[in-house]
Amino acid sequence: MVKRIITYGTFDLFHIGHVRLLKRLRALGDELYVGCATDAFNKMKDKSSIIPFEERVEVLSACRYVDYVFPEENWEQKPSDIEGFGAHVFGIGDDWEGKFDYLSKHCEVIYLSRTDEVSTTQLIQYVQCIPKR
Repeated sequence: MVKRIITYGTFDLFHIGHVRLLKRLRALGDELYVGCATDAFNKMKDKSSIIPFEERVEVLSACRYVDYVFPEENWEQKPSDIEGFGAHVFGIGDDWEGKFDYLSKHCEVIYLSRTDEVSTTQLIQYVQCIPKR
């Protein structure tokens, strides 16, 4: 039996923290399915990304730890995705600790520690501080 892991995120400005999270998630099973937040979903969350959805999907699809990328269009889709894809484990960064415990009736839920000192928010803030030439 194939053990399938599922996760979600925006994955904007793909960085080492993303790579390490995906690597650790993939090590938990045989396949890793990644829900990538659409631009429309981000807008509903009052969030925006630098990289457009289609390009974020392309980057995620190129990552060797990822087996399949699909659109995350709303908060409510997770239970049906878990069932539909036959996921055994839902994993996400520990900055979401406790927020997805309700999914434990569908599969195992785990929260993984984030990579210290790197985040998309920090990268955006850093780039905004660089003087223009």
